[in-house]
Amino acid sequence: MKRNLKIGIGVSVLCVVGIVAGAIFFVSKNADKPKEVLKEYIGLLNDKEYSAMYEMLSVESKENISEEDFLSRNKNIYEGIEANDINVEIGELSKTAGVSTVPYDTTMNTVDGELTFSNTMEIKKDDGEYSLIWSSKDIFPELEDDYKVNVTTVKSKRGDILDRNGALLATDSTAANVGIVPGKLTNKEADVIKIASILEITVEDINSKLNASYVQDDMFVPLKVIGKDDARKASLLTIPGIMISDKAARVYPLGVQAAHLTGYVQSISAEELEEKKDNEYTEASVIGKAGSESLYEDNLRGIDGGEIYITNQNGSKISTLKTKEVKNGENVKLTIDINMQSTLYAQFASDKGASVAMNPTTGEVLALVSTPSYDPNDFVMGMSTEKWNSLNDDVNKPLYSRFKATAAPGSAFKPITAAIGLNTNLLDPSANKSISGLSWQKDSSWGSYSVTRVSEYAGGSNLENAMVYSDNIYFAQAALDIGKDKFKAGLESFGFSESLDFDFGLTKSQISSSEEIKTDVQLADSGYGQGEILVNPVHLASMYTMFVNEGSMVNPYLIYKDTPAPTIWKANVVSKEVASTVLADITQVVENPNGTGHEVQTAGLTIAAKTGTAEIKASQDDSTGTEIGWFAAMTTNRGNNNLLVIGMAEDVKDKGGSHYVIPKVKKAFETLK
Repeated sequence: MKRNLKIGIGVSVLCVVGIVAGAIFFVSKNADKPKEVLKEYIGLLNDKEYSAMYEMLSVESKENISEEDFLSRNKNIYEGIEANDINVEIGELSKTAGVSTVPYDTTMNTVDGELTFSNTMEIKKDDGEYSLIWSSKDIFPELEDDYKVNVTTVKSKRGDILDRNGALLATDSTAANVGIVPGKLTNKEADVIKIASILEITVEDINSKLNASYVQDDMFVPLKVIGKDDARKASLLTIPGIMISDKAARVYPLGVQAAHLTGYVQSISAEELEEKKDNEYTEASVIGKAGSESLYEDNLRGIDGGEIYITNQNGSKISTLKTKEVKNGENVKLTIDINMQSTLYAQFASDKGASVAMNPTTGEVLALVSTPSYDPNDFVMGMSTEKWNSLNDDVNKPLYSRFKATAAPGSAFKPITAAIGLNTNLLDPSANKSISGLSWQKDSSWGSYSVTRVSEYAGGSNLENAMVYSDNIYFAQAALDIGKDKFKAGLESFGFSESLDFDFGLTKSQISSSEEIKTDVQLADSGYGQGEILVNPVHLASMYTMFVNEGSMVNPYLIYKDTPAPTIWKANVVSKEVASTVLADITQVVENPNGTGHEVQTAGLTIAAKTGTAEIKASQDDSTGTEIGWFAAMTTNRGNNNLLVIGMAEDVKDKGGSHYVIPKVKKAFETLK
């Protein structure tokens, strides 16, 4: 009996303890409920669910502000300051007369950086439901219901892109903003047609802007941004109703002449903004999209400054919430010479081609030209759909940077074959190969295929004569003498199948599509720059530097240095003696009156050069193929100021092959003083 009594007492004690513990848990859970309500509200704020936020307000709060006004106020303030990633750290709440006061510290990202402040939220419970006693102070503690949150931006300046002498390649300047004041048009239909014709936009585009619901007769309706000095301004201003105002814009003074070099900027895309959200970009940012603008974006970009502040009903500043100092971008000075850039562009403007100019001693790149081109100002000032489509659909590919690509080099490659042969001691420069006739094949295993040359010549078939007369048969035989493995190894030592350390990403030069030389025919053709050999023009320029740098290849570079400091990309790829021999032979290509490059001869200059005409056709008998013309030339008597120019033009079959390119490159040498 006593034992049962003890059990009964024990059970009773456990029940009491359980009830007390449950009561404590219930009280504790309910005590934390206001904190959970605040977290829910902040979650909705992060998701911009303003209507759902309004539903959490108390009846009294809803009587003080309509849903429409609540949505408008919260949206305008939070999105106006670009608030995101809003986090709160909640403190210990206090409770008075049924109202819980919840203290919390807020951290949020804004247009002007991270903003932190402390605040409190009052939360009450009515009929079992929790609701917020809301006022504008719940946005910012200093914000009264009739106060405003303001954002001012101090625009940063993007850095200039300069040539080696400080001439502008890209700068922040002004453009002409062309628009219409509708009420001042005297003959709307005729005037709109005339304006559309001058601005190269459609009548429909103009009318859609004029007919927008918000447009008033005395409003300025912008149509198109054009260059500040655009000649069309004079014609436009003769039309009543036209107004032209200045507008800040990124400007490219050389336009088409340097488009592939400078590139352009545009407004940041949503994808880019997401990718760079931690780097102080905003929805109003511009970003480099192509060329140097993109390559040097981190240096060029400025970071806008600004202030977020509260004003009272009279417009007086009450408090500053956040400030950010403006940071202007850095100028980027390139090794480019705008005179050389303009000269070479003018020569190749009507061609599908590329040109590279550099100092072969220092590696400074003086010009990077790709033609045809486009005007980067069009991308900044606004491009019509028609213009964009015409650029994309143009069979000549004006948006394609040819100096970044590769092409068959033809005979411009022969000095490279000579260098490999001499350096491996598998080519005797003085030996006479006793070549006769205009075609040759190794043996009958080649079937109907043979290597051909343009003409026979007097004198022995030695290296110098073969270079002067550009003898394909000689260099085919030289490649066979070198052999597949050593020829491939030589090319690899010159950087084939390897990325050149150059700011612009360049396509790698290739030995073949498989990077192997599989047959003797392919090896023979490779010896004179055919087969499957493809070369990038900047890489070709680097290879030619070995001939004036005692066998070492200089690395081309674009960022200007006050004291030029060459960087060797490939050291001692051939011996000093080999480099000297090849240099002497390609100098004779110009000096010898019979040399294929003789016409580049320029008074006061010693020039070493090599022509190249690459045949692009399906077979040896194909008569429908085209040709690529090359000319690689450099001065050798100007000390540390020599000039190396690589010129390439496509579709030169009926224009004289490489001889179409020679006078174009010669213009560059004629600019030297």
